Amino acid sequence: MNIMVDVESGVPLFTQLIEQIKEAVLNDQLSPGDALPSIRQLANDLTVNNKTVAKAYQLLERDSVIQTKGYRGTFIHPEAKKNCVVDLNEVLVSTLGDAVSSLRNIGATDSEIRNVFQNVMNSRAY
Repeated sequence: MNIMVDVESGVPLFTQLIEQIKEAVLNDQLSPGDALPSIRQLANDLTVNNKTVAKAYQLLERDSVIQTKGYRGTFIHPEAKKNCVVDLNEVLVSTLGDAVSSLRNIGATDSEIRNVFQNVMNSRAY
């Protein structure tokens, strides 16, 4: 698999990395159990900041596309292909959008919604 980033693109570098890794999984260029380069190695290869690669790996791990096995490395998750088609950001936008619309329909103001949202996020009761 050949990963490349375009620093001139309007798409953030970490997003480019995520998209390319997911595409490689979906096209069977990467299979479950395949090793990925370390964060440091990939950052050096692409001449990008380690934090850029770390963020991409963190989000891919959150979505169960990759899995980190401590000092042994980072590997393609056994369920990666299935998990590549789920866009968590899209689910969040859709779910929160529906909730905000419902709240507005019952007369809640944007300020009230923001305040309650902040309170809920800061609460451990949800």
